[in-house]
Amino acid sequence: MQQKVQVGRLIRGALFVGACYPRRLRKGLSMSPSFRPRKPQPGKVKTQEELDALVRRMKAEQAAPDNYRQRSLKIHGWICAKCGREFELDNLHLLTVHHRDGNHHNNPPDGSNWENLCVYCHDDEHSRAILADYLRGSEKKE
Repeated sequence: MQQKVQVGRLIRGALFVGACYPRRLRKGLSMSPSFRPRKPQPGKVKTQEELDALVRRMKAEQAAPDNYRQRSLKIHGWICAKCGREFELDNLHLLTVHHRDGNHHNNPPDGSNWENLCVYCHDDEHSRAILADYLRGSEKKE
């Protein structure tokens, strides 16, 4: 006579099936291998010109002297524009760049769309926009 084995744990004589066990094991099913190698996907073969253009573009992106954060730090300095907190090299990671118009692709060379804000002021700035949208009623109503 075969006994049915249940997956779970005994607590004070009662059998509990915890959430830590996958559903398949709770139902007594076996697990399938989840990390098996995928088959190669058929794709369009790129021409040599396309590959060369891709390599040129990737090298140009790497060769860019600095990103907009570094440029903003050079232009505006290591100080929060809202609270006036000054930063040093050891805590500079707490100073972020806020895009005034909300478009992070709008990065003019003169830095007119940027302001350096500490992480706390930056979070406050975005929270105010969310609150204003809510109070205006522009949020979706279900």
